[in-house]
Amino acid sequence: MAHSSTMGRPIRPGNDAAKALAWAGGFLGFGAGGFFDGILLHQVLQWHHLLSGLRSPVLQDIRMQILADGVFHALMYAIAAAGLWKLCKSRRSFALPDGGRCLWSFFLLGFGSWHLMDAVFSHWLLGLHRIRDASTTPLAWDATWLVLFGVLPMWIGWHRRCWPAEEDCSEKGPGSGAGGNRGAGHGRVAAVTLAIAGAALMSLQPAGRENGEVMVLFRPGISAASAMDRLAAVDARVVWADRSGALWAVRMDAAGRAGQLYAQGAMLVSNSRMGLGCLSWVAAGPQT
Repeated sequence: MAHSSTMGRPIRPGNDAAKALAWAGGFLGFGAGGFFDGILLHQVLQWHHLLSGLRSPVLQDIRMQILADGVFHALMYAIAAAGLWKLCKSRRSFALPDGGRCLWSFFLLGFGSWHLMDAVFSHWLLGLHRIRDASTTPLAWDATWLVLFGVLPMWIGWHRRCWPAEEDCSEKGPGSGAGGNRGAGHGRVAAVTLAIAGAALMSLQPAGRENGEVMVLFRPGISAASAMDRLAAVDARVVWADRSGALWAVRMDAAGRAGQLYAQGAMLVSNSRMGLGCLSWVAAGPQT
């Protein structure tokens, strides 16, 4: 059992209490990241909504977009509440030396993790939205936002992380004196970085399926006739198109040129089975 020493210095609490403090910071940071995105980008700047990248007749109603944003915020409230509960359980650890530093370092890790998850899954893999939907260079906005509010906070939190203890974290932090652990940590960071970069490049430069077919979703305002001209400009042959004229399946002999469709006004180009299924479902609703 943890207790005060004869000199009145606090001793490290049990591992469970220290871990609860770290989880509290992580949950609170993750929830704050979601609120930061939702309030600033959805409501104040109105650059996107949660599902604004999906082309479905139901989602063209702004009330449905606001409803989706509300459900998203409710989830962030639940995550933040979990963080407060963890903080209450770990309040004894928080009172120890460097307890505040532990909480804030994991808060930054959680905050950055939100933006990392949002970029990889919501922006690049699922195509739910982009940072600035109306931009002609969405990947540039996504990458800049990820670096500023994802990578940078995580980097600071990672290097400032520590556990509440007798020792001063500035003298002995996690991994101090353990070169192997630090090396392993750097390796994991490098692996995650490569995975993120790969997801970003995949979103911009689809390689094409074995038969050369790709799905193309043009941005709003491009007519069907204009879309056909744009497809012809990159030697893409139409396989089929949906009723709205926004979603096209095309075949390209030079699949490596699929990335050029972005310069022709494409909002999303996909060659994955997930992308094909999702786009065909949300693009124009039921077909007749």
